[in-house]
Amino acid sequence: MEVKKTNEPIGSLYISTGVIEKVAKLAALEIDGVADVSTGSSGVKGVFAKTNLPKAVDVNMYDGVAEIDINIIVKYGCKVPSVCKNVQESVKTNVQNMTEVTVSKVNIIVAGIQAEN
Repeated sequence: MEVKKTNEPIGSLYISTGVIEKVAKLAALEIDGVADVSTGSSGVKGVFAKTNLPKAVDVNMYDGVAEIDINIIVKYGCKVPSVCKNVQESVKTNVQNMTEVTVSKVNIIVAGIQAEN
């Protein structure tokens, strides 16, 4: 799905939601306390299921403004609310700076906790 379209004298620019999803994932992974960006589905059954699995990062566009849902796995021992707030700020800032697409919301779903090894 195309997100942003600009008509410049030399051509057009389209940014897909897939690009926004990738930027959001990388921004979340930069935050201390985030072990992974994942729905937490694992195991052989989850890999081979024919159902529609939820995406780790989902971008919905409303009138040119992005709303981002992101599933994270938090490292054990970290303060979950602090990690989530930092992820929200990082994702919003990075997406807006890199794509110039306005982000209205970054919804965090804590899909799991990663145990210490």
